[in-house]
Amino acid sequence: MRVLVLGGTVFVGRHVVEVALARGDEVTLFHRGRHGAELFPDVERLTGDRNGDLSALAGRQWDAAVDTSGYFPRQVRASAEALAGRVGHYAFVSSASVYADHSRVGTREEAPVNEVPDGAQEELSTPELYGGFKALSERAAEEVLPGRVLAVRAGLIVGPYDPTNRFTYWVTRLARGGETLAPEPRTQPVQLVDARDLAAWILRCAETGTTGTFNATGPVEPLTLGELLARVRDAVGGRADLVWAEERFLLDAGVEPFTDVPFWLAPTLDPGWAGFLGLDVSRALAAGLTFRPLEETARDTLAWAEREAAPTKDVGVATAPAGLTPERERELLAAWRKEAA
Repeated sequence: MRVLVLGGTVFVGRHVVEVALARGDEVTLFHRGRHGAELFPDVERLTGDRNGDLSALAGRQWDAAVDTSGYFPRQVRASAEALAGRVGHYAFVSSASVYADHSRVGTREEAPVNEVPDGAQEELSTPELYGGFKALSERAAEEVLPGRVLAVRAGLIVGPYDPTNRFTYWVTRLARGGETLAPEPRTQPVQLVDARDLAAWILRCAETGTTGTFNATGPVEPLTLGELLARVRDAVGGRADLVWAEERFLLDAGVEPFTDVPFWLAPTLDPGWAGFLGLDVSRALAAGLTFRPLEETARDTLAWAEREAAPTKDVGVATAPAGLTPERERELLAAWRKEAA
């Protein structure tokens, strides 16, 4: 296939390019040229800006476009319009954050999505508006390219190159060993997808012409937070001793769910988010989404973090915001011991 990647040098897009090249696809990158200039020296690059200059796309044809960098409907609509007569399949990487209700496990693709309030400006976007803008972006793509859009509602995307430090926090922390703060309830459902598995599935969908909306996360069988941490610990060395602290203690101590402690949703005390990592993924599974073992993802993520001296090794820095600093974790562990005594 001739594949156009809108983005392609940071995380998910980078994996899309790597998988496409391994498949033998002909790849073109369209991006601003601000990141990853040293990557993919043999791949064609078109320089432009989704916020205004799409002229480099003129006069070209591709079998498929993969949009990993669209956050606002204005951007996605403009890109789709520029490609309307030039591309056969358009895969838009959306988000599980589109759903209006995250309180229940088992949300399907037909569930209501977030609405953006009247007058909300993209330039002043907040985390609360993120899901609504993604939902509007899906709609914009489908309006311009009816019947040609794959809307990929990904959950937590993990693996090498991940700039968020969410999964990498646990991988590097558990590899370091020692007493490790873990949040109750350990029975909370969690979901994740390796970016490489997601990239391969997106390209297979493009090849087969698969379109529609999919919750693209996993694994196949339900996974709990306790199982996730135990399996990651064992995969990266098994030296960590998990110390499970209660929800109320952590919230009272000012710990932010999902940010300070990745994957944790405080579902008992904040039930509005209890199902965020428990989507129904049957439609994506039926469409061929598959998953490598969690242990492989953990080991590969650790190898990347150590090999490239990724900023995620030093949690808490600006480029890797998720996770507790070692100092903060020690403080919380000491306070929990006193609380639990």
